[in-house]
Amino acid sequence: IPVHEQYAEPRATQRLLDDALFNVEEYLAGKIADKLSRMENAAFVGGNGVKKPRGFLTYAAGTPSASAFNVIERIPTGAAGAFAASNPGDALITLVYSLTAAYRDNAVFMMKRQTLAEVRKLKDGHGNYLWQPDFQQRQGGTLVGFNVVEAEDMPSIAAASLSIAFGDFNAGYQIVDRQGIRILRDSFTAKPYVKFYTTKRVGGDVVNFEAIKLLKFAAS
Repeated sequence: IPVHEQYAEPRATQRLLDDALFNVEEYLAGKIADKLSRMENAAFVGGNGVKKPRGFLTYAAGTPSASAFNVIERIPTGAAGAFAASNPGDALITLVYSLTAAYRDNAVFMMKRQTLAEVRKLKDGHGNYLWQPDFQQRQGGTLVGFNVVEAEDMPSIAAASLSIAFGDFNAGYQIVDRQGIRILRDSFTAKPYVKFYTTKRVGGDVVNFEAIKLLKFAAS
């Protein structure tokens, strides 16, 4: 898995560094780390692999086999841009059992909060919600018995969107961090500014295509 470099170069005046009532360098390092982390998360989901990690949503549809292993199976909801009007929760059950038992024990659902809001409205034939809250964590909860992870980089529900993923992501996706964040402090080349040249190298790709399944909001 190749690693790709992220970089940033915030600046602050030496006067600010001297006079501030808090550690400006530490503050900038925290802001950079947060921004780089959000960029990484977006790439792990939808990155095209060009100077960034490749996301699991970018692979072609299909059932992995010896002749075509680098495809990810997609389960349709039965309606374009929505769950099916009749028995909408059936697609989620089909999605769960499209994953082999070897990966189901550690599997989770992944979706953004707007999608989760729609999923929370789904009920079974007795009027019971399919989603159950987690009163300890106050977020996520469980859906048909499996934990839910909120990921804002997952796509919103739309026609043919891949808005819900289900799988054992520890087995299916590998993240490679070549090194931590490195900061080179330069107080000479842009006086009176001090430059903080910051770099981080990271990569990511699917390593087991059988461990991840996608729900496609389409009729077929």
